[in-house]
Amino acid sequence: MKPDLVFHPTVVTPTARAALKAQTPLVIWFTGLSGAGKSTIANGLEQALLTKGRHTFLLDGDNVRLGLCRDLGFSDKDREENIRRIAEVSKLFLDSGLITIASFISPFRQDRKIARDIIGAESFIEVFIDAPLLECEKRDPKGLYKKARAGSIKNFTGIDSIYEQPLSPEVHIDTFKNDVEQSVRIILDYLEQRASQ
Repeated sequence: MKPDLVFHPTVVTPTARAALKAQTPLVIWFTGLSGAGKSTIANGLEQALLTKGRHTFLLDGDNVRLGLCRDLGFSDKDREENIRRIAEVSKLFLDSGLITIASFISPFRQDRKIARDIIGAESFIEVFIDAPLLECEKRDPKGLYKKARAGSIKNFTGIDSIYEQPLSPEVHIDTFKNDVEQSVRIILDYLEQRASQ
């Protein structure tokens, strides 16, 4: 904490904002390799939640890097800062009463732990969108793996930068076996089960 800065609590509390929306705010954090299906499933999940009357916001990796994090590259240090910023924004959205879907490769376990700590473990749901590297390369929707293999993209996750799989995610989805609809259903089932506890 910087000595000249003081946190100012607001009169309207996170609890009041959540009550107005009649929902329990959460951060649903998608992690996985490029091409695993994170963005597609995240969009499907947001649509499904919207039909249930939920108030949501989707933070997508490319979109955030075009704005909030456009000054960051892909070094380990920049990736760490990227995830820290996203976690802080997600925490603000959580306090506003939203169900936030954060869809980012977020390759390092330590950075995901930091995100969980910032957001609060009770509100953080890690969803591992899992697909074999060879399948992600086969899909390669943006042509990034091809560029990484050719050496025109450096520090590319899965090629010359590591991806550390989650050890105990709340939800683990194998997109080699489950299509988008099935994947969304798995997450919704988890959310419903969690809400009933």
